[in-house]
This record gives sequence, structure tokens and C-alpha cells, in this order.
Amino acid sequence: MDLGNPVLKLCQDGMRAEAERRPADARALFEQAWAGRTDDYDACVAAHYLARQQDYPEEILRWNQEALRHADAVGDDRLAAFYPSLHVSVAMAYERLGNTVAARAAFDRAAEHAVALPADAYGEQLRTAITDGLRRLS
Repeated sequence: MDLGNPVLKLCQDGMRAEAERRPADARALFEQAWAGRTDDYDACVAAHYLARQQDYPEEILRWNQEALRHADAVGDDRLAAFYPSLHVSVAMAYERLGNTVAARAAFDRAAEHAVALPADAYGEQLRTAITDGLRRLS
């Protein structure tokens, strides 16, 4: 990801605020990122992080679906390694809402995209989330 991109910089700052247990600041930064989006790539990333700061499962799902919609509109491979995370987020939102059929389908889609994950801690964390989700819902 291009960290010179102002939207991505805001999201990075928002993640730092989350890590520092400043959720109101994180949400404000992610909202600024959403307001500053210039294309589907920016919108995907901003929506994904905005979803993390929602209070209700329906809103978490809505923002994660928005992120996926924008990812699909990007039209190139810049988000290839991001798709598993997007699908896991959708799956977990469906699971919270009690829709296990939709959750299972989203975990299956995440698994289909897992080949694009890096061989690092981030990739392993997502692979584990996919495996655990599929196990829970089987």
C-alpha cells in the first residue's frame, strides 16, 4: 500500500489511535479518510477501517460490504492480499448477526483468496481466522 496516499496515512494514524486505546480519535481519523477518498481503492480501505469503529453489527456488516464493493470496482491487483481480510470481516459480521450460512460463504470466499496472503504474521493471523471460522461453522 502507498503510505504517501493521504487516505492511507489517515487510516494508519487511526490504527495507531486504536492501538493506543483512543477509539474516538480512531473513528474520527477513519471518518476523515472516508471523506477524503478519491477513488475506489481509497474508499475500500477507508470503509474497511470505518467498519472496525461501528457500534452495531448491522453497521459493521454494511461498512464491510461497502469495502468489498469498492474493492471489486478497483479492477486491478492492488488489493489482492486485502481480500481475505475483507471477506473475514464480512464473515465475522454475519456470524455476529446469527447468519451462519452467509458467514460460512464469506469464510469460503476468504479461503479462496488466502493464496494472496503474505508468508508473515499478518498472513498467518488471517489464515487462522479463516480456518477457525470454517471449523466453527461446519
